[in-house]
Amino acid sequence: MTAEQVEALIRNGVPMAEDIDLRVERMDEQGALARVPFQPRLVRPGGTLSGPTIMALADAAMYAVVLGRLGKVEMAVTSNLNINFLARPRPVDLLAEAHILKLGRRQAVCEVSLYSHGAEEDLVAHVTGTYSLPLID
Repeated sequence: MTAEQVEALIRNGVPMAEDIDLRVERMDEQGALARVPFQPRLVRPGGTLSGPTIMALADAAMYAVVLGRLGKVEMAVTSNLNINFLARPRPVDLLAEAHILKLGRRQAVCEVSLYSHGAEEDLVAHVTGTYSLPLID
């Protein structure tokens, strides 16, 4: 699936993706690149992007990389998400690079690196997660 197809599938199936303006910018054999454009309403007290925004982008990036690899498996669901917040995000777009560490018949184990636009070398958060996959004939 292309980045545009994956983004449309996520936006249609997960209405919250519209709320954060989720964008899937790249799908290739290395993984997926997803973005949440900066919006002041996503900021929490203290002037940083909220944790739920960061977690939502990480989860959506994992879903995107699974869809990109397997196609239209909308019933793939998050079964585990572990996040380490590493630095305060800047007030700019947040990006997530996701790739699959291991793909089996029943699950996909993923890794996501999140960073502020323009500061790719400074990780905002590191995520590992597992998606449970539906049985595919």
